Amino acid sequence: MKILANDGISQSGVDALEKAGFVVITTKVAQNQLENYINEHQIDAVLVRSATQVRQELIDACPSIKLIGRGGVGMDNIDVQYAKDQGLHVINTPAASSSSVAELVFAHLFGMVRFLHQANRDMPLEGDSRFKELKKSFGAGTELRGKTLGIIGFGRIGQEVAKIAAGIGMNIITTDAFIEEATITIPFFDGQSVAISIETQSMDDVLKEADFITLHVPSQDEYIISKKEFDKMKKGVGIVNAARGGVIDEVALVNAIEDKKVKYAGLDVFENEPSPEIQLLMNPEISLTPHIGGATTDAQDRIGTELASQIISLLKDA
Repeated sequence: MKILANDGISQSGVDALEKAGFVVITTKVAQNQLENYINEHQIDAVLVRSATQVRQELIDACPSIKLIGRGGVGMDNIDVQYAKDQGLHVINTPAASSSSVAELVFAHLFGMVRFLHQANRDMPLEGDSRFKELKKSFGAGTELRGKTLGIIGFGRIGQEVAKIAAGIGMNIITTDAFIEEATITIPFFDGQSVAISIETQSMDDVLKEADFITLHVPSQDEYIISKKEFDKMKKGVGIVNAARGGVIDEVALVNAIEDKKVKYAGLDVFENEPSPEIQLLMNPEISLTPHIGGATTDAQDRIGTELASQIISLLKDA
């Protein structure tokens, strides 16, 4: 059987699949050439991340496909229900990249409260001529310990974020449309662990009480955070979006920064990827990363081996 990993797959995943007798193709095929390539090579499974789209038209045009796999959590780029209705297997790896996303959230948070995103812009340009002024400017940071972190969306990634927050002494409040309570287990290096039960609260409570807010929700038809929500937040709030572009109204965010309602903002995802708005890219108050939440070598290894395990289980004897 042939597997096209169109958005790539870790070597560990390739090795596991090849050992099981699958042929793994890692050629990157352009979206408009995908149909012809799949049919010409009689591809049995297509693996994607966020770049490649697997829509109804492609599914209908490629009868050889038996499985569609998404390396990661969200499957917004796949017509999941339609594929299942046609008898195809649709798989993903919801837990494999959770820790990586959570750590990036805190990379933004730690960096923002100590102005690292600004210092790393200014030091190369002015560090030799305005060192004392920069020291004074960037020496007014704050600590995360003791502050309240509001988590919007308390699924796997939200819970991983809560583990780190608890570990550094933050107060945690959460909201979720489906989860009322969750128990998180915080592991330590020596094998010990601590379990904490957290009840979710209303969205309004999170918006009003949080010093920092992080979002962990799937794509939405409407903004979750717009002007109305910003108005409910504390003055000087920090916000991080490492979930999906389009869950925050970016115009409202920029206005909230200008009005001093938002003091810190970290964005890993954008409404217009791969061409984020210049007003965001040039804003010195925003900590920016190019949608790398789940993109660590550790996560990619886990994703590859987890995809391989599922594929072998589903297709080995098909």
